[in-house]
Formats: sequence, structure tokens, C-alpha cells
Amino acid sequence: MEQNANMALSVADRGYVLQTGRVVLADTAPNLVNHPMMRKAYLEL
Repeated sequence: MEQNANMALSVADRGYVLQTGRVVLADTAPNLVNHPMMRKAYLEL
């Protein structure tokens, strides 16, 4: 598990987002970087 989403997605092939122990989002790293939920929750500075 990595807290720096930008760094993790830059080297990953796929990513999984867990919320209260459940997978709520799973996709390729490039798709996750551009996903609206990911951008708002994890990637905006």
C-alpha cells in the first residue's frame, strides 16, 4: 500500500482503491490517473 498515489501509479501497471476494506475501483494505472474520483480524492494537491 502506498500513500503517494502519483508515484505509485507512475510505476504500476494496475491499481486498486480500497475503501473500508473493499475494492471500490480497479483499473490500469493510466486510467486511474485520469479517473475523476482518483483525481479529486488522491491526486489534487
